[in-house]
This record gives sequence, C-alpha cells and structure tokens, in this order.
Amino acid sequence: MKKQRFCLDTTAITDSEVRKSLNVSTITECAEKILDLIAQSRIYLDISCHIPYPSVYNELIGFLKREGCPEEIIIKVDTWLVKKTPNRYEIKLPAEILYEYIKDLRERINKGMRLSESAMYETAEEMYNLAREGEEKRELINTVLSKTVNTFRSKYRNALRTGTLDSAPDLDVLLLAKELDAAVVASDEGIEKWAQRLGLRFVKAKDFPFILREYLSYVKKEYR
Repeated sequence: MKKQRFCLDTTAITDSEVRKSLNVSTITECAEKILDLIAQSRIYLDISCHIPYPSVYNELIGFLKREGCPEEIIIKVDTWLVKKTPNRYEIKLPAEILYEYIKDLRERINKGMRLSESAMYETAEEMYNLAREGEEKRELINTVLSKTVNTFRSKYRNALRTGTLDSAPDLDVLLLAKELDAAVVASDEGIEKWAQRLGLRFVKAKDFPFILREYLSYVKKEYR
C-alpha cells in the first residue's frame, strides 16, 4: 500500500465545523483530539501529516496561542506535524493553471470595482433622500455610511476572496501537497477549488479525523 501523506491547512485544526463534527466546544479540545489521532496514525500506520513552514505553521501556532491553548498542544504540533518548506523553485505547474488564476483574479477585481461604484450611488441616493427629510448632517453621515460600509465590506470580501487563493499560506499548502503527492486537508473553498484544478486529492477538514479513525480501526482489529 502506498504511504499516505496529508498536507494540512490551518483550518484542518481550527475550523468551527471541525469542532462541531468532533462534538467539542473549544479549540484546545479540538486540537488535542486531532493531534492525538495524527500521532497514533504516525506510530501504527506510518501516515505522515505535513504543514508548510514557516507560513502555515506560524499561522497555526499564532492562532492556538491567541485562543489560550496550553503549551502541551504546541508541543504536540511540533512533535507530530512534519514542518517543511515547499520547494518553490523546483515544483512545476502547468501554465494553464497560472492563466486560469490570472483570469479569475481579473474577473474578481472587476466585480469589486462594480460593487464600489454601486455602493457610491446607493450612498448618494440615501443621503439625498434623508437630507430632504431634514436629517442633521452628522446623523446623515453616521446613518448612511455605517450601513453602506458594512454591506459593502461583506459583498467585497465575498467577491474578491471567497473561492480563490488569497494568501501565501494557502498557496504553500497546495505547493507542498504537489511536491509530496499528498492529500490536502482544509475547509477553505479557495484551496479546495484549486486543489481540484491541480489534480490533488482533497479531504474536507471536518472529515479528516474520521478518516484517521477508520484507518486506525483496522489496526485495532489486527491486534485483537
């Protein structure tokens, strides 16, 4: 059987859907359960779980520390996750992938510009209508702008960031998985989308612990 390798994004351990699937309420409980499964899989099945270093590793450690996870959890991360920097100079990607990414990015930028224009028109119209009703200048600004800005931020974020690669750590996950012929583990839509385009195996973060449990269940059967 070919050795199983997994490349983890930060969301493989921190995502709320993972906590829900494991029926735990805190990041500490979630991280401990997943890392214990990774440890057992490494010892009994020689399954290796990798994390891009330093990008995703630093992102994960920073998140765990901000959530108040104890030092024992950090030690487990260092012990059981294999830290590796992707070999960015040697990994070969099809030119078509770069073409698709640039095209997707350009479409998102144009969509963001149209959203900006629409938000300005909406703001001007609302300001005009409220001004006719006798609203004070400061009240007008607070009422209209706060509403418009919040709505715009949500739409803009969705248009430019959802379903695409929007950070160096995201790209590092894909590059390292490509280099190692590993399955990508994440809950990020952008990573999933581009993992498929690169022909990489993809595992949803919320399913990952149960896949490891299934592997380990056969080991336990052998020792009965």
